[in-house]
Amino acid sequence: MLNCCLVFFRKLEDLSVDEFMQSGFYEQLPCVFCGCLFIHRDDGKKGKATQHKQQLSRLKNKDPAFYKFLQANDQTLLNFDDTDSSEDEDERKYHKLPSALEEAGSDDDVCDDEDDKGQKASKKSKKAVETIKVTEKMIADWKVAMKKEPTPRLFREVTQAFKAAVATTKGEGGSGRTPYICINISFPLLSAVFNALVLFCIRDIFVALQRILNLKTEKDQKMVPSASPKWQKNQIDIKMYLSGVVQLLSCLTEATVISAVLRHANQLIPYYLCLPKQSRHLVKQLLKQWSTGEETSRVLAFLALNKICRHKQDKYLNPILKQMYISYVQNCKFTSPNALPMINFMQRTLTEMYSLDTQATYQHAFIYIRQLAIHLRNAMTMKKKETYQSVYNWQYIHCLYLWCRVLSTLHPSDVLQPLIYPLCQVIIGTVKLVPTSRYYPLRMHCCRALILLSSSTNTFVPVLPFLLEILQQVDFNKKPGRMSKKPINFAVILKLGTVNLIEKAYKDGLIDQLYDLILEYFHTQAGTIGFPELALPTVIQLKAFLKECKVANYCKPMRQLLEKVQENSSHITGRRQKAAFGVADATAVVAWEKQICEEGTPLSRYYSQWKKLREKEIQLEISGKERMEDLELPEVKRRKFQEKKVEDKKEFKDLFDTDSESDGDDGRFKLKGKLTRTYTHSHIEIGLLRSFTCGTEGCDVLASRGLCFVTAQCSAVHKQSRSPAKQLPQGSDLL
Repeated sequence: MLNCCLVFFRKLEDLSVDEFMQSGFYEQLPCVFCGCLFIHRDDGKKGKATQHKQQLSRLKNKDPAFYKFLQANDQTLLNFDDTDSSEDEDERKYHKLPSALEEAGSDDDVCDDEDDKGQKASKKSKKAVETIKVTEKMIADWKVAMKKEPTPRLFREVTQAFKAAVATTKGEGGSGRTPYICINISFPLLSAVFNALVLFCIRDIFVALQRILNLKTEKDQKMVPSASPKWQKNQIDIKMYLSGVVQLLSCLTEATVISAVLRHANQLIPYYLCLPKQSRHLVKQLLKQWSTGEETSRVLAFLALNKICRHKQDKYLNPILKQMYISYVQNCKFTSPNALPMINFMQRTLTEMYSLDTQATYQHAFIYIRQLAIHLRNAMTMKKKETYQSVYNWQYIHCLYLWCRVLSTLHPSDVLQPLIYPLCQVIIGTVKLVPTSRYYPLRMHCCRALILLSSSTNTFVPVLPFLLEILQQVDFNKKPGRMSKKPINFAVILKLGTVNLIEKAYKDGLIDQLYDLILEYFHTQAGTIGFPELALPTVIQLKAFLKECKVANYCKPMRQLLEKVQENSSHITGRRQKAAFGVADATAVVAWEKQICEEGTPLSRYYSQWKKLREKEIQLEISGKERMEDLELPEVKRRKFQEKKVEDKKEFKDLFDTDSESDGDDGRFKLKGKLTRTYTHSHIEIGLLRSFTCGTEGCDVLASRGLCFVTAQCSAVHKQSRSPAKQLPQGSDLL
């Protein structure tokens, strides 16, 4: 480019007068690289290619040596196409107006084949689309015709009306692409048309589509609507209707209507699977209903998601599992008695989805369990408050419990078996991270998850040391610092406050939780051949606790638990002595344990009875009800202070009518102490802890702080002079 500048562009001061005059009046433009003038002559008719060709020919005469150099080294610069395209390029820069203007037309309007061909062009160019108002009579006619003989034309009309009706839910007032308008549902008096149209579509459209496409529903075979020869002809209308159903689902707020639309969408899933875009939109709405909807809506959305994954597992399973797990984590941020059933539902349904493909489940479980382990490792190494909070929160605990449930439900599985050990290590590390009394509720949740995993996968996990440690760390003989009104619900808390640690409800709740968890763990091991050896450390520590603890309410459940464990140990020991095989015979041991579990043990029989009662209590706690709510206790109706005063005045009307200044005196002086009233003739004697006499001559009535409660007989004396009261001698009989 620099050579080009040196060759073709010469500075103005280097040109002679003859050269300048011969070249004509050129337009001078500065070069970008060297600053010399880019001399450009505007020939008007000649293009840039022609001008450049002429400059090269002049270069041959002016500087033949350099021209030969270009021929030897750069032939492309000299031999180029001299076709002048500048005029075409200039023409492309500007927009030319068309000779005739086109009128706007609707691409989606499909004219009927039976219409006259001569009127088609005139309708598109001259007449606008006529809007038709949907009425109840029209919907009734459609319903009759659809049941009698559904046709593609009838389905198109219903689809366009349905699209216009759905458009009103977002305040659009109807769709511009459809000739139908529908009554807006925001007007309660006119919403009958909308309700009738939606109800008609939900009830009759699916059967009509089956008849239009000639599809036969068979239980064993999957229905594929796209395989029908009439699919291409009706595809646009079906796509429009399916999009309307998704849009309607996104706008509804009433739970009953959402449930009806979800049932209809569940029927249409084979049609959605033939249209990927509409299917993605449906999955998005189903995930929203599964995570945030009402109870019935959640169940229906899960059934639809499960059906989609079963039909096209390779395409939809992985993204749906990922989004469901993210939604589950988001909904587990806060836990309350009202939110706990919803979280349990999400755990069970997500486990059901993971059971569809164990290979995909292993990939998801490996990634998310590893993520939990990384959070735990950071908390153990950094030892900061922020890192502790990243582990000790509800989302982390519920994720641990979810994967315990997944591995327990899908056992036995050779694919998921390697994940049991790392998950147990993460849970045990979570318990040991901050082993203080404030986090005992979190320890209970982790132990419950380990018990579930151990019992379902036949894996021994040492859970008892974490529970028995609490009996040694807490002083149950110490009197509580304060009394609490309500018991502590350990199911919805992870951390205890400093105030909770000194309450009586804290120790009561600990005893209940320890009793439940120890009994549940021993129930899972009740039929094992090594139960006596497993229970021996627990028996020793329970005996030590009963020896030290002096509180009867705490000793009673622990003593009962000790008796049941010892009874089961004796039962296993007696049956084990009768066995004829050795310990090394694993097959015989498994068969013996299976037989013991089928026959039942004393501990398992007691646990089944206890579990029924405990489940009722848990249901009451989850629903937020108190345990004494069902008891019919008598209500104490207390009268208000004003009512008491009015009744007293009515009862002692004769006494208060003559004493007009007693009310005023009560406003200035207040009595201290407990009063006991007795009545003798016309006087009122009031006994106080410290009593005084009036001090007025001729009056021996008791008074308080110099003021005498008197009758009309001595009131005149007190009005004239009020002498200070004299204190009675100690031990005098006042009444």
